[in-house]
Amino acid sequence: MSEPTPSAENRRSIPEGLWIKCPGCGATIFRPEALKRLNVCPECEYHWPLSAQERIAQLLDEGTFEEWDADLTPADPLAFRDRKSYAERLAHDQAATGLNDAVITGQGRIRARKVAFGVTDSRFIMGSMGSVVGEKLTRAIERAQADSLPLVVVSGSGGGARMHEGILSLMQMAKTSAALARFRENGGLFISVLTNPTMGGVAASFASLGDLIFAEPRALIGFAGPRTIKATIKMELPKGFQTSEFLLEHGFIDRIVSRRNLQSEIARAIDYCNK
Repeated sequence: MSEPTPSAENRRSIPEGLWIKCPGCGATIFRPEALKRLNVCPECEYHWPLSAQERIAQLLDEGTFEEWDADLTPADPLAFRDRKSYAERLAHDQAATGLNDAVITGQGRIRARKVAFGVTDSRFIMGSMGSVVGEKLTRAIERAQADSLPLVVVSGSGGGARMHEGILSLMQMAKTSAALARFRENGGLFISVLTNPTMGGVAASFASLGDLIFAEPRALIGFAGPRTIKATIKMELPKGFQTSEFLLEHGFIDRIVSRRNLQSEIARAIDYCNK
């Protein structure tokens, strides 16, 4: 005998959002189970995107994070407008995320190892790099150098350099890269963690300059997107092009690390490098 169809009243008693559909395998997942697994699908290991605040809570030891430069806020030097003004986009994303811009920086501990830390948030104009993002990361790099701290940056940017700020945004690629060059010359350790997606100017600058580059499974990583490249070169792209797995096979990244193992892998790398 088939199961009775739930009444409308019973259906209304089930809380909204209790079940979520995995984009990776299509399975329907009990949300508390996904949360318990650090927002990773128990069926296929698909890694859901996380906010900057969630990554801090998951990666850093509880109660150890001290934020830097939280008061830096973006300007609108070009009075840029497309479908809406840049000022409106900033105000909307600031209200939606609780962030002033797309990055949080500071210091904290990972398995008791003190680190300088940065994390971008794709909810804020796709984690794109404008003047504030570049400035905050550069200051974090310089503080890591001054305090002899290993540097860990978690990147999740689908927006690259932020067109709304024009050349001022593109300058941040050079600025962060130059700061990392000085950091490396002074013996600093930079661990770059790439998440889905890490693209554009972020991938073409600081995110690809780690002494060690870790990536989450099946993350999309590259400069231009696969559809743009395919349309430009008029050729079929290799299977899995621009995924973490493809890039590991071709030597672009050092290791694919599942979210549940990221803390221990970073701590092990810091110890191995004697930092």
